Amino acid sequence: MFGRGLSGRVRMSMSTHRPVVDVHAHALPMRLLEDLAAHGLADLSHVDEMVLHLHPSISGIAQGARIPLPPDQYSVSHRLASMDAAGIDIQAVSAAPFVFASMSTDPALVMDVTRRSNDALAEFVAAAPERLVALATVPIGIEGAAEEAARCVEELGVAGVTIGTFGGGHELDDPVNEPVWAFLSERQTFCFVHPSRTSSPERLREYHLAQLLGYPAETALAVARLIFGGVLDRHRPVLCLAHGGGCLTGLAPRLTIGWMRKAETRTVANPPAYYLRRLHYDTAVFSGEMLERLIEEVGSERVLLGTDMPFDLADVDAASMVGKLSIAEGARDAILGANAERLISALAERARPAP
Repeated sequence: MFGRGLSGRVRMSMSTHRPVVDVHAHALPMRLLEDLAAHGLADLSHVDEMVLHLHPSISGIAQGARIPLPPDQYSVSHRLASMDAAGIDIQAVSAAPFVFASMSTDPALVMDVTRRSNDALAEFVAAAPERLVALATVPIGIEGAAEEAARCVEELGVAGVTIGTFGGGHELDDPVNEPVWAFLSERQTFCFVHPSRTSSPERLREYHLAQLLGYPAETALAVARLIFGGVLDRHRPVLCLAHGGGCLTGLAPRLTIGWMRKAETRTVANPPAYYLRRLHYDTAVFSGEMLERLIEEVGSERVLLGTDMPFDLADVDAASMVGKLSIAEGARDAILGANAERLISALAERARPAP
């Protein structure tokens, strides 16, 4: 059942013929969008133009902002064709951050939208269970987030979860999120961390800088707070960071020297680099040279394939790029799929031979 879309170059580079797994892919199921439209929170009148409009309370961006909506976001057949073209066997699909409602100050709205999103995503992946698994959204920053994570894992049977970098007016290290970290750590549930806002959005409004610059900086900020806030001392969640961790690894020496010299940062027992080596990172850095540098920094066992499909900034050549890296065959195999199988139990069970 695997390997239908793989190029010969990538497939021949894999010593164990594991499926190629993409852990960074998004979906906006039509069931969810129609629910939002029925409540006046979405405008679907431009779907034929591949454009979506969402209410700012949901998207966190300006009224009238055009959100790309290629058919892959809601059509399983289109998605599978795109996966074949990119050499992807399996995708761990998460909702787009535009429906995280990260900037909303209404917890009831956030929870309602999140539950609808998770139910719709579970239904979406069920249409192609051999090739799609779901990463449910956890509404970080509000009461009841851990319970929603448990519902999705235990009742919907999702493969893992995704969280934004901010929510409910709270940072990731805020005490309100302690139940979430406890649940994820206890269950060792795979958690994909995706930027869901930007700081100083008024300075990033032009030139598409919110995504080009704001998102990578946001990931670094959120993880720095997890470190200095002691979350990664109190808990051991399985976290994978989008976009290769953004600018986080490049800032590691600066964070470390700050920990050594600034009393305000001596809130944890270990230097920041210690915690960064416990995290995982996707490959969506858009450069073979940058990816090799990331692998050198964190180790191939910490890197997972990620494409960011189907947005316009997707790295659709990610699998091919990994195939061309000057790394050992075992490291290549790990990045293309073995690491995902190790961290996401649903994939490990799927790969296990039937008795």
